[in-house]
Order: sequence, then structure tokens, then C-alpha cells
Amino acid sequence: MNGFPGGADLMLAAWAVEILFGYPDWLYRRIRHPVVWLGKAIGGLEMRLNKAEFGQVLRYGSGMTTTILIVALAGVTGLCVSLLMPASLAGFWVEAAIASSLISSRSLHEHVAAVRDSLVAKELDAARTAAGKIVGRETQRLPQETISSASIESLFENASDGVVAPLFWGALLGLPGIAAYKAINTLDSMLGHRNARFAAFGGFAARLDDVANFVPARLTALLVAAASLGAAAFRVMWRDASRHRSPNAGWPESAAAGALDIRLSGPRAYGETIADEPWLNAGAKLPDPADLRHALALYRKTMLLGCALLCAAALPELMR
Repeated sequence: MNGFPGGADLMLAAWAVEILFGYPDWLYRRIRHPVVWLGKAIGGLEMRLNKAEFGQVLRYGSGMTTTILIVALAGVTGLCVSLLMPASLAGFWVEAAIASSLISSRSLHEHVAAVRDSLVAKELDAARTAAGKIVGRETQRLPQETISSASIESLFENASDGVVAPLFWGALLGLPGIAAYKAINTLDSMLGHRNARFAAFGGFAARLDDVANFVPARLTALLVAAASLGAAAFRVMWRDASRHRSPNAGWPESAAAGALDIRLSGPRAYGETIADEPWLNAGAKLPDPADLRHALALYRKTMLLGCALLCAAALPELMR
């Protein structure tokens, strides 16, 4: 039972560990989290290599070098752990526990549920604070409807980035694959911003993240649409996914918009900048707290379908 070079069985075990235990607080207090380690390495390199006086070409090259170094470091670390792990049941579960730290299905559900609970209790400030932990824009002045829509968008975008994509790459390439993917995703989160500081330096990281998420995003959208048991999700997905600013996030988000009969995306503020984004499922209503509850139910069904798919992929390995 070795997680390398492929590892659907390892990913199935890792997902079970993540769902049951998450990433324990006591462990975070002692050693932090692999994403925090990646973030420190990325931040340190960015501070040294992303200089305004370098010019756009040199900054792009420096960013590409940073991205390659971080992804290689993560992948090689995963490979070393995988190859050094004893070929035993205990070694398999230790490797699964390590891989579980790179999946976020449980924490994602908990964060969105916290937003839902605050909105149901009519505690708008608490809902804004909870949404700020999962939404990539300023939330402290958002109205209830925008908090609901932003949280649903984040739920289904991260269903792809935080669950399906790491499991996909882990199933293909074992622990090195899931570690390298997490590095790519973290690089994009930290560097892939369209502003003066990061447009050049983070350009390569953003494009690499687009490539890494191309298949997982569409797979997630198909799982969302199938979990909805209706044609609307498929129809809205095919019609609206390409309208999204992201080549990937629009797929699961538009499938969710169709499945829940709500509209998502649309104009939004990032600091002082207003992004005039098109709507997904434009003719539908804005979501409310009840739709957030329905979104979490749809997310759980999507994850169940994803689990069934992963079980099918792992079956040949488990039968050996």
C-alpha cells in the first residue's frame, strides 16, 4: 500500500482522516500548518526578489523562479516522505494523515456554517467577520445578501481548490502530487493578484494555477450538477461558466447558481477598486440565509458523489 506514484487509496484514507479529525488545534499551536510553512517560504522569496526597480520582465522571471522552486520543494518533500515511509499498514496511515492536512472539506463546511448560523441569528457583524475568513474581499460593510452570495461562491470555488483538486492530483501522483498542487494553489493565493505589485511577479504562478485546476474545476462542476438532480445546474453551467473572470472558478459557481436557483458573482469591491463582473444565472434572485443552508446541503451531496468516484478509482488498488 504505497501512495506513490498513484494513490487513490491513499487519498481515500486521507480524506477519511480529514473528515473525522480535521487539522487539530493542538497540532496547529505546536507546529502550525503546511500552508503556513509554504506561505513563509513564498513571502520570504517575494520580499527579496520582487523589487519595483527590476522592471516587468525581470520581475516575471523572478516570480517564475520562485514558483518553480516552491513547487519543486513541496513535491520533492512529498516524494521523500512517500519513499521513506515503511511499506506497512502503519506507514500507509501515517502518510494518509500527512496528506489529510492538505485537504479542507471539513474546515470549509465549518467556516460557511458559521456564516449561516450568524445570519440566521441576525448577528450581521458576526456574519461579516466569519465571511472574512473565507472571502477574498472586504466584508465589514457588506449587506446580508452579499454575505450570503460571497460565501456560496467561496464554498463552491473552494470545493474545487480545497477538496477536489488536491484529491485529484493526489490520486494521480500520490503525496508528491497533492503537496505540489497545494504549493501551486498557495502561490496563486499569495502572488496571483492583478495589481502593480504582483501582476508581473505572480503572473506565472497564476497561469500555473489555472492549468492545475482546469480538470478539477470542471469535474467539481459536474459533481455539483449531478448532485442537484436537475437540469438547471447543467444548463446554467454550460451557458455562464465562461463569463466568469476566472477560467476555472466559474464552472462550480455557475453550476451551484443553477442548482440553487440564485444569481452569483456580479459587481464587487476589492478595496477601493470596483470590479464590474457579469452575473451567473442573472435572472434569478439574490441568495438569502436559507439559500446558504441549501448550499451547504448541496455541498455535502457533492462531496458524497466525489467520495463515490474516488472509491471507484481506488477499488483496483484495494483489490490488489
